[in-house]
Amino acid sequence: MAAGFPPAPAVGNLGAALVNPYGASPLTALIDLNSKHPKNVKVIVHGKGKHGVDINYTVGQKTMNTHDGIPVFGLYADYDNNVTLEYSLDGKKIKEDYKIKTGSITNKYVDNRSLTVMQEAKVVKVAKGFEDRLYLINSGTYNHQGSDLHWSGQKPKGAGIFESTPAMGAMPFEMAPMNYIIDTQGEVRWWLDQDTVYNGFDINPNMRGYFMGIHDTGNGDYTFVSGQRYGTFNLLGQIDAKRLPRGYQDASHENNVMPNGHYLVRAAKSNFKNRQGDMVRTVRDQILELDKDGNLVDVWNLAEILDPYRDALLKALDMGAVCLNVDMDHVGQKAGEMEINAPYGDVPGIGAGRNWAHVNSIDYDAKDDAIVVSLRHQGVFKINRDKSVKWILTPRAGWKGDFAKKLLQPVDKKGNKIKCTDGGVCDGDFDFTYTQHTAWLNHDKNRLTVFDNGDGRGYDQPALQDMKYSRFVEYKIDEKNMTVQQTWEYGKELGYDWYSSITSNVEYMKDHNTMFGFNGAIHLTTPNQPTIGKVSEVDYDTKEVKVEIDVFTDKPNTPHYRSVIINPTSQFGQ
Repeated sequence: MAAGFPPAPAVGNLGAALVNPYGASPLTALIDLNSKHPKNVKVIVHGKGKHGVDINYTVGQKTMNTHDGIPVFGLYADYDNNVTLEYSLDGKKIKEDYKIKTGSITNKYVDNRSLTVMQEAKVVKVAKGFEDRLYLINSGTYNHQGSDLHWSGQKPKGAGIFESTPAMGAMPFEMAPMNYIIDTQGEVRWWLDQDTVYNGFDINPNMRGYFMGIHDTGNGDYTFVSGQRYGTFNLLGQIDAKRLPRGYQDASHENNVMPNGHYLVRAAKSNFKNRQGDMVRTVRDQILELDKDGNLVDVWNLAEILDPYRDALLKALDMGAVCLNVDMDHVGQKAGEMEINAPYGDVPGIGAGRNWAHVNSIDYDAKDDAIVVSLRHQGVFKINRDKSVKWILTPRAGWKGDFAKKLLQPVDKKGNKIKCTDGGVCDGDFDFTYTQHTAWLNHDKNRLTVFDNGDGRGYDQPALQDMKYSRFVEYKIDEKNMTVQQTWEYGKELGYDWYSSITSNVEYMKDHNTMFGFNGAIHLTTPNQPTIGKVSEVDYDTKEVKVEIDVFTDKPNTPHYRSVIINPTSQFGQ
């Protein structure tokens, strides 16, 4: 005792079970190797109760070497977890059972807006064969302190009338993080400690911003962006964060990894002279390619590549769904009925320095070294390395000159042209996307998969709010003939109760032949009610719903962002 407290006791044939080994993921543990060399390791974290979900995964040698231990992932909070470890040691097969105790988890950002302390889940359906699915919910909650970092800005009250507000800056799209993994019983099986990635009590911008843009890199970790930072984290809670290069800010929405390991990060320019000659902070319109060391390799400055003065969709936006500044005082009112030439800052408006683009996803196409980008306020684009535009998927209203030549022509399955209005209302089986999110390439089927949020559909607002709808939608693009065919859709028939005005994602999952998606903002503007985030897996061939789980925000009028399917063997099996 004179030398300090005794170490944690060994368990089984190996070393101690160390809960929350890196201080950021309290529902994980490491079983220390104690200088031993187990092989063929398998971990089973047993489900709680009669219908609890077991989490099974293998652990690879690289993972054990890196952590000098065996990762235990998927523990329940505030519980004596039952864990089985199977492995071979010195030629003998060993099976051991452990009890691993965890503490409670909590949301630090609770105030009198809160409906619940934690976000809650309701399981609607889980089909046979999907019981072992795990879903990471990438969400957030309002900081009860407000934001000391938001730039001074203005909020529209009416045509040409603005009032001051402390929450209209571009850099601090910042919400206290709520990132967790649920199983198909709706139980939380992983939690990212809020204090490790966010400090709501400090104005240091290095610890502020929405923790988001999560992708599985395939190398045992996940990407993220958060204000001035970007990088990777793993499920054990190790976080590798880098600062944005000088001259850039507002990293949010997307950090995707290229095949060469470079990051594609959505950011904004700190000091940019726009066409009027004004020095501005741009808003969500810069795409940075950064190498593993944080060096800036290339930039796609969309304010120079595209037309930042095109306002066809901007004028049609519902001010209650403008993302990110939802204006509860003007739900259902079109932005075009207000002053579109807004003050500089994060409000819908034209020109660099305003939220004219709102990039929310980036994907890389290795076959021609180009990027596919979703601009919420403009459309979906493919842009070459030399910054030329290859194609544009959007209605033709507002496009001029060479841009108009890049518009994809809708066709039916026989290749016949489909007639559409300038606003995108089409004859036949085709619909454009509006205020879309996650325009990602599906290389398995050579398709483009998009979450079509649907605000401003037809570049107008419907007579009634409940006429709106969102979709999972898939397109086949013929780059040679510059045509686009709609090959799959789901959600239109579900109407307003499936409508997600902002955020959300969708992608094809080859392992179960499903479209997996997340409607992140259902009933966002309903007063005094939680916003619903709906996890769905839909059979690609039959469109039968295989999984449906509703996740409720802890405060009203708060959007979730995305969801990601988690495979622990992919994380730890290397």
